[in-house]
Amino acid sequence: MLRNKELKQMVIVFGGIVIVVTAVGFRISMMAGMLELLSASLLGIIFLGFTRARYQKIAQLSEQIDLVLHNEEHLYIREAEEGELSVLQSEILKMTLRIREQNDALRREKTHLADSLADISHQLRTPLTSVNIILSLLEKDTDQKEQKALLREAGELFQQMDFLLSSLLKLSRLDAGIVTFKKERIKIGSLVSDSLRPFLISMELHNIQVQTDIPEGIELFGDFRWLSEAFQNMIKNSMESVGDNGKIQIACVDNPIFTEITFHDDGAGIAEEDLPHIFERFYRSKDADATGYGIGMALSRNIIMRQGGTIMAQNDPRGGAVFSVRFLK
Repeated sequence: MLRNKELKQMVIVFGGIVIVVTAVGFRISMMAGMLELLSASLLGIIFLGFTRARYQKIAQLSEQIDLVLHNEEHLYIREAEEGELSVLQSEILKMTLRIREQNDALRREKTHLADSLADISHQLRTPLTSVNIILSLLEKDTDQKEQKALLREAGELFQQMDFLLSSLLKLSRLDAGIVTFKKERIKIGSLVSDSLRPFLISMELHNIQVQTDIPEGIELFGDFRWLSEAFQNMIKNSMESVGDNGKIQIACVDNPIFTEITFHDDGAGIAEEDLPHIFERFYRSKDADATGYGIGMALSRNIIMRQGGTIMAQNDPRGGAVFSVRFLK
């Protein structure tokens, strides 16, 4: 307690005042001097006792803070009576809770990053291994027709890796919160047409029919480019589900409450055990014939939800899967 510089100065000043007052009292009379000495001693004892009690409370608070800092399970800081220490303890508790929340968030992000890196490594390893095998075959095979087939296959693998890395980059930008979405008026018909354009040739080659039922003039507010990206992922998913000679229906419903766009394919539908996980990042169906990297639907969900929309997947009783995107008015 006496290590405090200000307290030392106060004791010295108080001691000087006591000496002067006591000396004056003794000059007046013995009784006055004794009374002054006793009064000063009593005041000094009371002051030192009060100060010591305050220092003990501060020391206890310091110990509790030390427990919080070194023991993540300890969070309780005992409340003091009303007064300055109570206010201080309240502020420290708020700060401690905030730090704990930030540490928990950082821990979750660190775990998520480690899992994501492991998933990315796993996703890239398969096509890279296949490319290495193709390159070794090209070195040995001298047949030009066979070489062209191998080069075509290698090109497809590189396209897959490009799609994966591009999607991961977009997801990381969304996660980091550095994407600024535009708020522009979008015609649903134009948005769907733009989303279908990259797949028209592939649909023709695989004889996939697309039927659209979008009333003229329906609009919503959002970012055209990012919503087109989300819709493309859903169309791609539907194409993979229907295979050759399949059918995809894209419809839009508009009412005073919401605008809803649905993507309905006539494929085999979604397995019941996969439905709860369909939008999880890197999740792939247990079906042995399942394709894709489990990233497209996660990206679509992220884009749509960050623009105030919702997305839902379900099986249609008549067959096939239905993805519904809904924006409230």
